[in-house]
Amino acid sequence: MIAIASILALPTMALAQEDAPTVVAQREAPPTVASAGQAGTNQDIIVTGSRITSTGFNAPTPTTMIGTEQIEANAQPNIFTTIAQLPSLQGSTGSTVNTFSTSSGQQGLSSFSLRGLGPIRTLTLLDGQRVVGANVTGIPDVSLFPQLLIKQVDVVNGGASASYGSDAVGGVVNFITDTRFEGFKGNIQGGVSTYGDNEQYLVQLAAGKSFLDGRLRAVVSAEYGDEAGVGGGDFGIGLAGGRDWFKQTTLINRNALNDGSPQYLLLDNAQPYNYTKYGLITAGPLQGIAFDQAGNPFQFQYGSNGTPSGNASGAVNGCYPGFCIGGDLSGNVDAGRSLQSSIKRLNTYGRLGFEFAPDNEIYGTVNIAQVKTNNQPVGGMNRPNLTIECSNPFVPASVQQACATAGITNFAYGTSNAALGNTQVYTDRRQYRFVAGAKGRVPVAGSDWTYDAYYQHGTNYTDVDVTNIMLSRRFNQAIQAVTLNGAIVCADPVARANGCVPLNILGGAPPSAAALSYIMPENGPYQRTRQTQDVVSLNFSGSPFDLWAGPLSVAFGAEYRHEYYKVTADPYGAGVSDLSPNNSEYPADPALLTDGNNWYAGNYKNGQGAYSVKEAFVEIDLPLFDSSSVGRANINAAARVTDYSTSGTVWTWKVGGTWDLPIEGLRLRGVASRDVRAPNLSELFAAPVTTTLPNFFDPFRNVNVLAIQNQIGNTDLTPEIARNTTFGVALANAPWLPGVSLSVDYYKINLTDVISSLGAGDIVNLCFREILPDACNAFNLNNQNGPNFINVQAFNLASIKTEGIDIEASYVWQRPLGLDGTLTLRALATHIRKFVTDNGLFGSVPLDSAGANLGNTPDWKWLAIQTYATDTFSIYVQERWFSDGVLGKQYVECQPGSCPESTNNNPTIDNNFMPGAFYMDIGGTYNLTPAITAYAKVDNLFDRDPARSPYFANPALYDVVGRMYRAGVRFKF
Repeated sequence: MIAIASILALPTMALAQEDAPTVVAQREAPPTVASAGQAGTNQDIIVTGSRITSTGFNAPTPTTMIGTEQIEANAQPNIFTTIAQLPSLQGSTGSTVNTFSTSSGQQGLSSFSLRGLGPIRTLTLLDGQRVVGANVTGIPDVSLFPQLLIKQVDVVNGGASASYGSDAVGGVVNFITDTRFEGFKGNIQGGVSTYGDNEQYLVQLAAGKSFLDGRLRAVVSAEYGDEAGVGGGDFGIGLAGGRDWFKQTTLINRNALNDGSPQYLLLDNAQPYNYTKYGLITAGPLQGIAFDQAGNPFQFQYGSNGTPSGNASGAVNGCYPGFCIGGDLSGNVDAGRSLQSSIKRLNTYGRLGFEFAPDNEIYGTVNIAQVKTNNQPVGGMNRPNLTIECSNPFVPASVQQACATAGITNFAYGTSNAALGNTQVYTDRRQYRFVAGAKGRVPVAGSDWTYDAYYQHGTNYTDVDVTNIMLSRRFNQAIQAVTLNGAIVCADPVARANGCVPLNILGGAPPSAAALSYIMPENGPYQRTRQTQDVVSLNFSGSPFDLWAGPLSVAFGAEYRHEYYKVTADPYGAGVSDLSPNNSEYPADPALLTDGNNWYAGNYKNGQGAYSVKEAFVEIDLPLFDSSSVGRANINAAARVTDYSTSGTVWTWKVGGTWDLPIEGLRLRGVASRDVRAPNLSELFAAPVTTTLPNFFDPFRNVNVLAIQNQIGNTDLTPEIARNTTFGVALANAPWLPGVSLSVDYYKINLTDVISSLGAGDIVNLCFREILPDACNAFNLNNQNGPNFINVQAFNLASIKTEGIDIEASYVWQRPLGLDGTLTLRALATHIRKFVTDNGLFGSVPLDSAGANLGNTPDWKWLAIQTYATDTFSIYVQERWFSDGVLGKQYVECQPGSCPESTNNNPTIDNNFMPGAFYMDIGGTYNLTPAITAYAKVDNLFDRDPARSPYFANPALYDVVGRMYRAGVRFKF
């Protein structure tokens, strides 16, 4: 394969930030890959992995650079997708992730995750500055960035908290805009999938102009993107657009631990036997009677040749617990999930800079953007545990007669509620970001010093609205009907007095408008969030004097940051105490709970919180030696002290260095650091959720008690602490190997005090066993002054350990085989040796998820790119691949007759294999004129389907959309 050839024959991976070539086919002259400050100019180079801004500086932290050319060649409607394909990024979100979610608020949120540590541990910057979060976890949405003006993206693969502060545990992704762009350029693009859906449109425009002899510069951009997404399919196993890869694969628990056969079975076409599309009697003597769309009863076809047991357990003879295999699959709800959320982006950006003195500028930027998304979480609203009275007038006469014959007055019932339609979730994120700053260069004591000072204010509004979803308690009232004075009405007189309208759920007849209005009012679940971020930052960098091996470079600065959020939700979900008949929008209803949680899903809560951060840092670059005999080496060190208003003071640091060996072009580098992630607004001030636990076991008194579970934030949380270690070797600009760049880096991260949530039982037991003393303050099960309660909170309890290897290389060949053009080869790979999570709970065993393809950390992941370009056209080929893996390393795979005893920590399973995947993308450009370029691109050329998964699919690794076609025109004048 082309990709394999590029890796084995030509070591071609882009290097660390100061070593990486921009991926561009240059024909004028062979490219040089120089260290920062050594590229043939005297200009200072800003490197994202450091605050040092100085000629000749070499940062030790590996960083991948993605240039404009690669961004354009990948031809994605959202730059997020191009960056997220890098192997070191594992677990990033995007429009294909969280599509099954109703309440997370993260649908369509484009956020990066380095090293598989999650978006909350990856710091995403715009021009080296923080961006207000688009979610209460504090992570920004890259879809809101001004994408056409991005000239470079630096991905720092290593801890950078000493340089940039909290969240930079996995690393940093820094988007660098072209602040000096002049002219007018644009991009118009369209796309569609091979299945005729996911239509895409993108229009981007940017302009730049200088005035006053270049002292005044203005840059503006605007863009609109529309991705229709891929909606849910029908019930059963039919996906949207005729996609046929979904098989309702399920991990079935046999509940047998030591009979010689595996406890878990991975099987296709699994059919739950406690509901169907239009209703099923699930237990008792009438078990197995189902209803068609017209409401007619028929005998349900169980898979596995199953027959109903006819008893109160609801078991089916010949089937597995909860599932049969095959049979009538029409009621399965998973096919209703959106494969990709629809997303609409509107982005405007402007920057005005004035050079008030040579190399000194004051500037202001405005970024106003909006992103709207829509997804369908699942098909219908599944209710498997209902009870229907035989006397209900909606029950067919034949079934009523069967009830009488069997001597029963009611029966257990389950339905997908297909007749009620499908829930839709709409999000609307609006960002208003303003920056005012000054930066430049001033002479101090005979040397030049750079400064960078700015104030940033950002506000993000996020609206989440859910439509077509039931109020569960009203639904429960509406389905219980009686005949009164010749009319069918709700059985409960109190419910009737409060507007209850009877609902027939035996079959698929469309409900009346009045019945729908009662159980699904127009004012559905909603959440309104406002987040603000204010940052004041001042940084200096310079070289105060020369030492024996070169100048000593220093950077120092201070920053203040304030974060705030407030979230307001609808009364049905959040709970209110003053519902009254006079409230036309939310009238009082005894059927509803005044403390909220009335919706089938989407029970958002009210909350607010704020914290502030004060910090200062210093960083130095100390040259050690510089000679032809031993080479050139430096030490880079930094320290930062940070004071959080919620958790106090914490120190971060890094110590690293580079050594340019006497062998020209060869460099050794390494860095060790202490990094932090402070608890975010959601973890500190989570909107409370209250649940009643009627029979909660109190181990202190050995009795069951009634307790109230309060899910709340924990203001006593402290920062997570990470130890990062990275070391490796880099090759660039070697005269004995022209055009080749190569780096290999080992990394290790040990993250402790990881913030993780605990259940009510865990909290009480950890206190009872004296394992976690802090948990004892979170409950009172013998409360003499009020109800017993348990505050379910997050604690600094877990840990994560991961280590692996990054390989990155590139090769540029001018006039290959005498052809008029340039061949550029590039490849990047990450090998995750281990990714061990310890939840810190009593009796649990640390779990290594490296190679578990149900997650986002495969053993190997690589990206290879080949580009051939001339003055007239270019050809682009890209391969994406990750290795075969397992469902989970905790499983013991075995076959019937040979299985050991299955345990909680090591359960047995019949099939623990989950394949990797290989995707090829191809594209090309043609210059219609010197200013106009047409291009086309095909992603997932072979239309590779995702692997079977017990959880529908894994969009974090696999392509769930299929082959995509894109074409467009770029222009620049």
